[in-house]
Amino acid sequence: MTSQRLSLRQPDDWHVHLRDGAMLQAVARATARQFARAIVMPNLSPPVTTVAAAAAYRQRIAAALPDGCDFQPLLTAYLTDAIDPAEIALGFGEGAWVACKLYPANATTNSAAGVTAIEGLTPVLETLERIGMPLLIHGEVTSPDIDIFDREAVFIERHLEPLLGRHPGLKVVLEHITTSDAVDFVRSGPANLAATITPHHLHINRNAMFAGGLRPDLYCLPVAKRELHRIALRGAATSGNPKFFLGTDSAPHARTAKEAACGCAGIFNAPFALESYAAVFEQENALEKLEAFASGFGPRFYGLPLNPGQISLVREPLEVPRQLHLNDAAGTAVELVPFHAGETLPWRLQLDAPIAPIAPRG
Repeated sequence: MTSQRLSLRQPDDWHVHLRDGAMLQAVARATARQFARAIVMPNLSPPVTTVAAAAAYRQRIAAALPDGCDFQPLLTAYLTDAIDPAEIALGFGEGAWVACKLYPANATTNSAAGVTAIEGLTPVLETLERIGMPLLIHGEVTSPDIDIFDREAVFIERHLEPLLGRHPGLKVVLEHITTSDAVDFVRSGPANLAATITPHHLHINRNAMFAGGLRPDLYCLPVAKRELHRIALRGAATSGNPKFFLGTDSAPHARTAKEAACGCAGIFNAPFALESYAAVFEQENALEKLEAFASGFGPRFYGLPLNPGQISLVREPLEVPRQLHLNDAAGTAVELVPFHAGETLPWRLQLDAPIAPIAPRG
């Protein structure tokens, strides 16, 4: 590493939404150009609940990437109240998926088929514990009487702590954590408990959603919290603690879906994710710890080998476009607003063999 160049073992994204159909075709390259592997979320419509569905989705991801691309999608099974533990074990044994994703019903995009009562999942959780398959959790309660800014902390107290007590051998990742409560819980928890941290929760607090008016491009679930929580997340990400690792939670929606009455939840950060993380680590005087966070801690938790390749970030101003027009397989442009739209980041990703660089159009 020099003051002008930062070389890293090629990283992985341990939480990404690649979507499906035209959106998948438009955004998959943004992840594959910088990450060797990614944990791909299963909240499609319909969700990925069978080995056959996972195999078909893997084929659609491969078709969305250029020939010769060696990006490896690591698929996940979507837990429902009625999912068959035998199907989960079969898929894990065959390599169809590497983990299960638990969405509380109606917690976020395409989660209506999610879990209504975690206590009813005992046979599934016992199976995961027995075969060593990680459980990835969207950790929020959905009760309307709980303030949206408190839903992560309440989930930890009501559900996650008891779950770990009942299943002490279960590997658990608390996804996209947003609070100091989650940081403290994961840090003090057992070795089989870890967490992913997104770039946007390191950069913004809840005020950002209202800066200069409503900012739908900064609305996500879990929502950004108070400044004290952002500071705690920065401390965790840059601490060198292996329980915290990179997971972008890049969740694209077309601009028309974001700037609408619904205002779909999700931030599209994939195109400039590493530059975004690098900016944070530099601000925290911790650039030397970025490689472990991005490239080391995740694979070690999942029991996977480290990537052999390298990427480089160079200190060059990167002007993030206000919008991106990314083409699907038919050549139709999908318009998206990337995270950091209109901002300038201090680092730029430079690859020896870049995959279809992302460029604005119009």
